[in-house]
Amino acid sequence: MTVTVPEADTGTEADVDATEVAHVAVAGVPASWPARAGAFTVDVFFGIGVVATCLLVAWTASLRGWLWWVAVSLAGAVFLAVAVNRWLLPAITGWTLGRSLAGIAVVTRDGGSVGPWRLLVRDLAHLLDTVAVLLGWLWPLWDSRGRTFADLLTRTEVHRVEGELPNRRRLAGVVLGMLAVLAVGATALAYFGVYRPERAVEQARQQLAVEGPKIVTQMLSYDVASIDSDFARARGLATDSYRQKLVAEQDSVRKSGPVDNDYWVTNSAVLTNTRDRAEMLLLMQGQRGEAPKQRLITATLQVSFERSASGQWQVANLSVLAKPNPAGEAK
Repeated sequence: MTVTVPEADTGTEADVDATEVAHVAVAGVPASWPARAGAFTVDVFFGIGVVATCLLVAWTASLRGWLWWVAVSLAGAVFLAVAVNRWLLPAITGWTLGRSLAGIAVVTRDGGSVGPWRLLVRDLAHLLDTVAVLLGWLWPLWDSRGRTFADLLTRTEVHRVEGELPNRRRLAGVVLGMLAVLAVGATALAYFGVYRPERAVEQARQQLAVEGPKIVTQMLSYDVASIDSDFARARGLATDSYRQKLVAEQDSVRKSGPVDNDYWVTNSAVLTNTRDRAEMLLLMQGQRGEAPKQRLITATLQVSFERSASGQWQVANLSVLAKPNPAGEAK
C-alpha cells in the first residue's frame, strides 16, 4: 500500500511506503518509560501468563495424558505467537502489536531497522536487566537516550515514531480477549480435569477411612439371638457380586452352630483408592462365644470396597490375611 505526501522543498508529491511513514523514528526523541512498559505488557506479559498457566496445568496433569497434551500444545502455540510478534513481525511489518499501540519502535543508534536475530539477542539480554534487581528495566528513567542494559549491549534504542500509526486497537482487543479466553480455559481444564477429580479421590479416601471399619465390623459381628437380622444387615453391606459368597459363608455358619461373634477394628489404612473403588487393610480384634467359654480373637483383613449407585460404600471382596486366632497365640 502507498500514500502520497507532499515534499517539503519542491511541493511535488512522492510515493512512499505507508509502513515506512508510520514507523519513521523521531530523531533524538526516546520513547517514554510508560510507553515501553505498556508495549512490553501487551507483547509479552499476557502471552507468557497464558504459557505459564498452561505449563502449570501440564505439571499437575497425568504425564502424557490427554490434558497434558492439550496444555503443552496450547503453551507451545501461544509461545510461538509471542515469538513471531516479538521477533519476526517487526522485520516484516515494522511493528509489534504492543509497540504499534504505544507509538514506539526499536531502532539502531542511527535510526535504522533492527533484524529479527538482533531483536532476539536483545530480549535475551533483558535477563541482565532482570538479574540486576530489575535495575536495568528502570535505567531508561535517567538515561539521556532512554536505554536499558539490553539496549546498551545490542546498540539499540527505542524511539517515538512520527506519522499516523495504523489503528490496531481493535486487533489488540481481539488478541488480548483471545488470551484471556485461553487463560480462563486452561484454568477451567485444570479445575475440572485435575483439581476436582483429585479432590473427589481425597474426599473418598477420608470418607472410607471413617466408614470402612464400621462397615466391616457390622458385617462380621452378629449375635445368636438376632442372627437373622444381623445376617440380613451384612448382606445389605455387600455388593451384588460379593453377596452370593457372603450368603454361602452365612449358611456355613448356621450349619456349624453359630455363636456370638463380636469384632472391632484396632487399626486400619486405605491402601489405594479412586473415587468409587478402594482397597483397605484392617487389623481386628474380637471375642467369640459366651462366658465362660468366651475367647478373644484377632484377624488381619484386606477388604475391597465399591461405591453403590446411591453413593454408599459396600464390600466387594474380603480376604483374610491372618485367620482369627485366640489373642496371644501364634498365627
